[in-house]
Amino acid sequence: MQEQVRVLVVDDQRPFRVAASAVIARMPGWSVVGVAETGEEAVSVASGLVPDLVLMDFNLPGIDGVEAAARVAASVPGVRTVLCSTYRREDIPGADKVAAYLNKEELGRAALQTLWQEIRPAA
Repeated sequence: MQEQVRVLVVDDQRPFRVAASAVIARMPGWSVVGVAETGEEAVSVASGLVPDLVLMDFNLPGIDGVEAAARVAASVPGVRTVLCSTYRREDIPGADKVAAYLNKEELGRAALQTLWQEIRPAA
């Protein structure tokens, strides 16, 4: 049986939300269960949707992606967050607090599948 991965995409830029959603839609077993534009919205939406994975931008209006990831983790046990940004991971304060980091330019099926294999909860 194929693993199902429910994804919440969080980014303040619509073109990136659309692009990330399109990549995920073409991945067998993966689905976008929701999108959010701000960190606060991500926290609210995640608690209702209970995604497996949150693809989270760092630079968001209001709270940043690292703070939003911490709040999502507190409200949705087991969720994994991948910080997705154009910044280098070492330039993002607190980036070590999320499960993984992916540069937006590297977003693709293979990169997401590899990251998920590394960070998914044990069965």
